[in-house]
Amino acid sequence: MIERIVIQGYRLFQDFEMEPSAGLNIVVGGNEAGKSTLLEAIGLGLTGRVDGRWAEEQLNPYWFNQQLVAEYFTALADGNSPKAPEILIELFLSLTTPDVHILRGVYNSRAEDAPGLRIHIKPSADYAQEFADYLAAPNRPDIVPTEYYEVEWQDFAGATLHRRPKGLGVSFIDSRTIRSTWGVDYHTREMLGDFVEAKERAAIAVAHRSARHTISETALAEVNKRIAAESTKLHDKDLALQMDQSAGASWEASVVPHVGEIPFALAGQGPQAAIKVALAMNRSADTTAYVLIEEPENHLSHTSLTKLIARIEALAGKRQVFITTHSSYVLNRLGLDKLLLLHAGKPTTFSDISADTVRYFKRLSGFDTLRIVLADRLVLVEGPSDEMLFERAFRDKHDRTPIEAGIDVLSMAGVSLARALELSAALDRRVAGIRDNDGKPPSHWEGKVATNLRAGKRQLFIGEPAHGKTLEPQLIHINGDVTLRELLPITDQTKETVDWMTDHKTESALLLAESSTSITFPDYLMNAIEFVE
Repeated sequence: MIERIVIQGYRLFQDFEMEPSAGLNIVVGGNEAGKSTLLEAIGLGLTGRVDGRWAEEQLNPYWFNQQLVAEYFTALADGNSPKAPEILIELFLSLTTPDVHILRGVYNSRAEDAPGLRIHIKPSADYAQEFADYLAAPNRPDIVPTEYYEVEWQDFAGATLHRRPKGLGVSFIDSRTIRSTWGVDYHTREMLGDFVEAKERAAIAVAHRSARHTISETALAEVNKRIAAESTKLHDKDLALQMDQSAGASWEASVVPHVGEIPFALAGQGPQAAIKVALAMNRSADTTAYVLIEEPENHLSHTSLTKLIARIEALAGKRQVFITTHSSYVLNRLGLDKLLLLHAGKPTTFSDISADTVRYFKRLSGFDTLRIVLADRLVLVEGPSDEMLFERAFRDKHDRTPIEAGIDVLSMAGVSLARALELSAALDRRVAGIRDNDGKPPSHWEGKVATNLRAGKRQLFIGEPAHGKTLEPQLIHINGDVTLRELLPITDQTKETVDWMTDHKTESALLLAESSTSITFPDYLMNAIEFVE
């Protein structure tokens, strides 16, 4: 397994280091957080390739961290002699990984005696003069001249690598962009290698060659007669069309997997993505030690995704898996304890989340946990009526919605506030929790979640019991019964305003939220707004 990943100067990552878990690693983060880049770097370190091509063929100036590049050229302009930008990717491997003893050495950034692989992209000594001339040229662009760079792919013993070391096979499945032709070719070979026995391969090859010969002798016979009649004008020897019998025309290239009765390349993107992931997970750990999966939820219905995640979960223990996702279902189902949060190229892990809370969210796989994970500032409310009225209060004060101000308001809808606060504490999120007092003093509820509260960081906001147990009587207390009753369609004059609002919580909240009439909101809601601001 990969015990440590070091990435320096590559794309978003200036100086990145993380210690992944042995089994599942679920990578989440906002846009441009570095999720795809992390998987790309792992694949680059293991194979020396990007998108199936050698690194030196793909190398370009935009691989380099652009902030470091800008600092380099600024230093040059100031008359300094800074070190040219470089890229380093290192994968430290476990000593328990089979066949890695030959990769062991101290040739790594930590000078640590360990097995591992490294990609080092640096200025080539062979082009030192050309590099210097480029830098000295007038009006040259502030772009790294990658033509004067070299790519070293080595193990920690210092040996140069030309192919992936034995036992470190990797499958990379990107379900966002299915390349049908490449997918058919690659996964046909996977299926053939895994399921076709040696004697069966020989029998198929013989039958395939015989079929090609038959076509040459029958369907092409008349064509070749016409060619022969004219061939003396073209060449001194007879020309003819024959089915290719060379090694390049092997039967493997003609076999196409089908999904039901449909060729794989013509199947929907959902089935293609699911089949690719399933094939990668089903291969033996000796063949594929690492699986890198980009957003498995893409193109799949909930039912199909459920089946796929179950397969990943069942087989993940046999290999190390890295999954990027935007799906709360994937995150909840596979477990918050496997979570790796990326933000601006920096990693955070959450192994301290209790096992009980991990199980809790697994049972609530439909809850939008990622909103808690990714929000910078968060307001947790008990239900949709609280959410609508909080947003109305915020909009009245700031003339914009909370989300426009970078504040996410999440309705818990029966999910335990304590569990959400535990996750928020592990993330060190700024959170305002708003709840009804249910007839008890605020200190009662604060005491139940005290371990996850922190002044100025995570606080509860609860109305005074004297003003009502829930939000509805709190609103009546501060606005007056007459004012609110005029805004609500209460036709039964014997019905108390508070009773009607309680019986029609969502409807009354929506009417108040959309009303143009000025409304005063309870102090605890306004205090929560000030807190998250």
